[in-house]
Parts: sequence; structure tokens; C-alpha cells
Amino acid sequence: MNVIIIEDEKPSARRLQRMLKTLDIEAETMLHSVEESITWFQNNEHPDLIFLDIQLSDGLSFEIFDAIEITSAIIFTTAYDEYALQAFKLNSIDYLLKPIDDEALEKAVFKFKTRLPVRQSVTLDFNEIKKLLVNPIEREYKKRFSVNVGQHLKLVNIDEIECFYSENKGTYLHTIQGRNYLLDTTLDALEQELAPEQFFRINRKFFVNIHAIKDMVSYTNSRLQIKLSTYNEQEVVVARERVKDFKKWLE
Repeated sequence: MNVIIIEDEKPSARRLQRMLKTLDIEAETMLHSVEESITWFQNNEHPDLIFLDIQLSDGLSFEIFDAIEITSAIIFTTAYDEYALQAFKLNSIDYLLKPIDDEALEKAVFKFKTRLPVRQSVTLDFNEIKKLLVNPIEREYKKRFSVNVGQHLKLVNIDEIECFYSENKGTYLHTIQGRNYLLDTTLDALEQELAPEQFFRINRKFFVNIHAIKDMVSYTNSRLQIKLSTYNEQEVVVARERVKDFKKWLE
């Protein structure tokens, strides 16, 4: 199987390459910009499968398709949430939200391998996709969560929450009062429910509230350690592949 990775962040590309290798998939070609990708497609046989980031160093990856007719299957890799991606979800094999985890990658590859072996031109409506990515449709995000406290039901307002985290297969919220409450949901589901200007998923285990960040410290392997107002039960570290997006989010 001929597979390539198009990703502007080289550490993220190498990480995905290593993850694919554990699935016995070799992705020897890694491209990092629109211009580089167009040149490569003009001079090489198109692959069976492309792992494609949306935002590249010199523009949106959709610009590649403006210049080249591509018949390869596509698995998008992106930090954009599922809501924004619904416009083209059915036209690609799958999409993977960053930071990519092993199980999601394995499922996406399995989906590709078991699909009908039909190659056809990419028919995505890129103008509509761009509109969604730049100007997402207005929607309501959760303003409060209900949690069980013994036999009682308690409401926690969103502004009282410092972070959401996963631990021992459970999902918890941590409040500015220093309390932890178990939720009947997952971090992946929360991706659709939290206002992106207020909460950011810094790694596979944590969402943090921008108003709860008290300090940020350089950490090993080009990562950042976050100090929150009251949460101190485990280290809160921005994954290396999320640091660039995290810094943009802070601005």
C-alpha cells in the first residue's frame, strides 16, 4: 500500500509515521506545504492513501486539489472539531482529531482497507468547507453540567470549571473550588460541547479553561507545562504536537 503524509509540523508527521509503522504501513514520503505537495503530485504516481492536514505552512491543503486532480483516498488529520468537519466527512475515508490516538488511527486504516476498491476524483466542495472552518455556524455550547453528589444532583456552571480530565477510564471536571466530579461522558464527546475560545484540549487527557491558567513553563521535548489555579493532582502538559495550536489559541 502506497501511503503519504502531508503535515506542516514535522514532529507530528514523524509521530504519525511511527504510529503507522506499528500497523505495518510504511509512509516514506512526508510533505509539509501546499507548494511542495503540488510539485510532488506532478512528478510522482499518486498514492493509495493520503493522511492530510488541513492547515499547512503556506495555506489550506485544499489548494492542492485546485491545482491537481487527485484520486487517492484521504484521511484528514486536523485540530478542527467534528462539527466543522461534517461538511466533508462522508467524502473522505475518515478524519482524525489531533492529538491522534492509536485506536482512532487503527479504525481509520481498517475503514480504508475494507472499503470498496474504487478510486475516483475528490469531489469535496472546498468553498463550503472553507466557510465552515473560517466562520463556523453559530451554535450553543454547554453552560453548565449536572453531577451526582451522593443522592443529590448538583449543577456546575461552565465558568466554575478549571479543567476536564480523564483518569482510570473515567471523565472528570475540576472546579475552581478544588472539587472533582465524575461525568457520564467522554473527552471526545466534550469536544463538541465546549466553547473553543474558552477550552482547549492540550493532550489526550485534558481540556483546560483559559481563565484558569496561572502560569506556563517550558517543559521537556519542546512541550509546555500548565499551572492551573487549584488543580495539582497530576502534571498538566501540552502535547508537543499541540503546542503550536495552543499558542495560537492563547492569542
